[in-house]
Amino acid sequence: MANNIILFDPAEERDNLLPLTFTRPVAEIRIGINTIRRKWEIAFPGNYSYKTQDYLAAKYPLKEENTIEDFYIAGNVCPSPELINALSSLQPGTAITCNGTEIARRGKKAENSIVLDGAAPLIIKTLPDIFMLNDRALIDDFKALTGGRNSLPVSDTCTVIGDTTFPDGTPKLFLEPGAKAEGVIFNLNHGPVYIGRDAEIMEGTCVRGPLALCDHSFINMGSKIYGATTIGPYCKVGGEINNVVITGYSNKAHDGFLGNAVIGEWCNLGANCVSSNLKNDYSEIRLWNYPSRRFIHTGLQFCGLIMGDHTKAGINTMFNTATVAGVGCNIHGAGFPRTYIPSFSIGGAAGFSDLPLSKFFDTARRVMARRHVELTQADIDILTHLYETR
Repeated sequence: MANNIILFDPAEERDNLLPLTFTRPVAEIRIGINTIRRKWEIAFPGNYSYKTQDYLAAKYPLKEENTIEDFYIAGNVCPSPELINALSSLQPGTAITCNGTEIARRGKKAENSIVLDGAAPLIIKTLPDIFMLNDRALIDDFKALTGGRNSLPVSDTCTVIGDTTFPDGTPKLFLEPGAKAEGVIFNLNHGPVYIGRDAEIMEGTCVRGPLALCDHSFINMGSKIYGATTIGPYCKVGGEINNVVITGYSNKAHDGFLGNAVIGEWCNLGANCVSSNLKNDYSEIRLWNYPSRRFIHTGLQFCGLIMGDHTKAGINTMFNTATVAGVGCNIHGAGFPRTYIPSFSIGGAAGFSDLPLSKFFDTARRVMARRHVELTQADIDILTHLYETR
């Protein structure tokens, strides 16, 4: 019988990962090539479900079956060999801890605990972790997905710099069926490049790994892509991108810089939209934190744009360092908007007002229809809840 596995949202981390977790469980965050849930499905097969916020449960249901045998795994923890080994022999009523925190257990309640031996798994606790840890996650996913498999051949029109394989023989440039790349410069000295099914990198593009271009996504002509960058499925990007994670179904198709950033789903950055990732005085960055409702010190020097789902930015929009935009915003106009933009806001540097919910849904339906995706009643209920509880 297959294991029943429940990915739960750790309360503190879930709140610290807003606005991304307004619209998804923590385990649906993408880092590396796959979402955290998909990493677990590959590494530890079983029947997966979520223990998340009540308003998300219709779309991401919980399927508890056996309160003694079920595995509960923190949704912000990525699988590792040491953690998989510990889970495989875990007894009912026992938890696994790492650095003093429970990260998994067998059964609804744990009376005993064991300490995870070996290297700690990758754990996402804050928004900057998503781009800062993307290098490690991307390489781990790359090896898990490509080991023992054959890549499509690389076109003779491309230039490849650096070793084409890891020391264990795994290729460092991998094209899935239907992937295309012509006239591209690939630098593999800093990490591998993964091109998903039916994805394309157009001519004149320079890529420095590690990079994941997921299924059905495109990099436009003449782009400059620095690692560690993940472009999720059904995206279109261009311009200059450096250490960015785009969850999926979003566009930054034109010139303009985006660096050290995390972008949700169904977002659009217009032509020449730019985002600063470094303050002019090189001072420490402060980032908006939803649970404390204030800007908090991060200890970082680099942090760019954090954007929730369904947010749009018009042409020539400029974002200051470490701007956080919530869900469903429409940002436009000259000048720099403030560095925290509440969900469902419309406006720019001159000021914001509330975006009418009916207007938001009209736009969302049109945008999603372009990708042949329906705005479901579950989506409507989630977004309506967020609008009414701002």
